[in-house]
Amino acid sequence: MPATVALARFEDLIARGLVALIDEDPNLEVVASDLDAARLRTLLERRRPDVALLNYGSLRTPFEVHELHVAHPDTRLVVLASRPTAAEANQVLTFGATACLSKDTQARDVLNAIHLASRGLQVLPRARDGMLGGPPSGAEPLTAREAEVLALLQEGRSNAEIALALQVGVETVRTHARNIFRKLGVTSHRELTRPA
Repeated sequence: MPATVALARFEDLIARGLVALIDEDPNLEVVASDLDAARLRTLLERRRPDVALLNYGSLRTPFEVHELHVAHPDTRLVVLASRPTAAEANQVLTFGATACLSKDTQARDVLNAIHLASRGLQVLPRARDGMLGGPPSGAEPLTAREAEVLALLQEGRSNAEIALALQVGVETVRTHARNIFRKLGVTSHRELTRPA
């Protein structure tokens, strides 16, 4: 049986290219495409595709990858981004994505990533022009609390605001932030904020 693939909403040209590429492969079947966030969640619940391709640019926050991964652990998440940095790639991999690829990746490599993902294998980014690195430093996943802190940091909240929201001390937030930086291989808050 072919592996089933769902496609989130992408730019028109990329969406058409992905659908055509996947349709050419007899071992893959597109079950739905051009899905906004709500329709994607509904489809993942009802159809349980083997792989879902996500558009990094349409995510409200990278934490959304974590939410989808937790809610639908049997669907592998492949994220496509416009020239992702090492921090962005490591972040979505840490949050549960199976792969994070640049949108300018060769077609055969996208197909290969989908096939590997459908088998439950993780695809680590290859270094290219200093853009992508290997696995996150230490290859440690974020804890649930660290993921919550990261989501709030990405909203631009201060350590004090995060401490108040989570009902913990400011020093606890600082400790979580240091752990997040180490695990994602970043050195500043600026690297954690999602580009506009």
